[in-house]
Amino acid sequence: MKTHLNYRLIVFLAGLFFVGLWLASVERLPAYLRPGLRLEAYVANTADGTVSVVDLVKLSTIATIPVGARPSGLRTHPNRPEIWGVSSAAGTAWVLDVKTHAQIASIPVGAAPFALDFSPDGTRAYVAASGSGSVVAIDCASRQIVARGRVGPDVRDTLNSGPHNATPWIARLTPDAKTLVVSDRDDATISVLDSASLSTVAVISVASRPEQIAILPDSAKAFISSSTSSQISVVDLKRHVLLANLDVGGIPDDLDLKPDGGELYVTSSSAHGVIIINTRTNEVAGFLLLGMGPTAAEFAPTESTLYVSDTAAGHVVPVQTDLRHVGRPIPVGEQPVQLALTPGNDILLAVDSQSNDLAVVRASTGGLITLIPLGSRPRDIAITEF
Repeated sequence: MKTHLNYRLIVFLAGLFFVGLWLASVERLPAYLRPGLRLEAYVANTADGTVSVVDLVKLSTIATIPVGARPSGLRTHPNRPEIWGVSSAAGTAWVLDVKTHAQIASIPVGAAPFALDFSPDGTRAYVAASGSGSVVAIDCASRQIVARGRVGPDVRDTLNSGPHNATPWIARLTPDAKTLVVSDRDDATISVLDSASLSTVAVISVASRPEQIAILPDSAKAFISSSTSSQISVVDLKRHVLLANLDVGGIPDDLDLKPDGGELYVTSSSAHGVIIINTRTNEVAGFLLLGMGPTAAEFAPTESTLYVSDTAAGHVVPVQTDLRHVGRPIPVGEQPVQLALTPGNDILLAVDSQSNDLAVVRASTGGLITLIPLGSRPRDIAITEF
């Protein structure tokens, strides 16, 4: 009788064990999974010239795609099953087919590109090439360059008759798709270009070494970060004038515009926090102390949450923007440099450039699900769902 009872107990405990395993596996996956869902992350590995493809359902790396030296600027195409990016060393823009995990195009764009931007309808891609002082527009269907533009003032040195040496860093299209704004690092200007022809409309002086650009939803103003000073330049894109150079108390690392455009969140590792700018009054409206080295951030619009990576502390800090509340840090690894959220805001992804892995975190609880190995020195990330 005793042996029989022990046998029943063993069967019961074994059943509980397997049920627990099943529940754990379900808990690891996004809550909005549907049959046949493909949810994937693409991560650029800057040291080995590849892109890692991570299956976020199976939680594993399923492909590694060579794309060219020093890949960056990964973007998901708005309406095509494609991931676009650039190779800074090769001077090309490349295109990946997300269904086959293969590179399907390589487009010469000029020396040293770092980022690209799409038109809202996905018909065009824009790339600034810092090494050639130019900007190109690419037809996304034919993958042909359909327009070229120059950046900076059209001036010539009277002593050697040499052309102006511009260094365009990044190009951003206004939400109304009419204007392209390009930051020129060496010249401390931004160029405002017509998006169709890429002809220069205006050149506006801003703070030193301008880099990142945030544009309001109504296309009326742009906010430009300086990589060497604690200033954010505010530019009126309708009148083409500088409105202010705001001192934010630390060198900006990242610009994140609240979805309604009312506030701009400036992440600064030198200030150890996030500076909040009122975009209507062009004034600093607040500051939140976060940690040792906050650098990059990602908005979860439906939750009014800003997730900020701290590369020095190895964690991510959630900030409730409506309440100005700083939440408990989420450990994610050694040096998280970029963040991304899955479409349902269920899963937070943190790219770690030191440990070469991807941290997968359940955003609602802040619980680490797993770490997935990537290539060498990963950085930029894009997500696809289909």
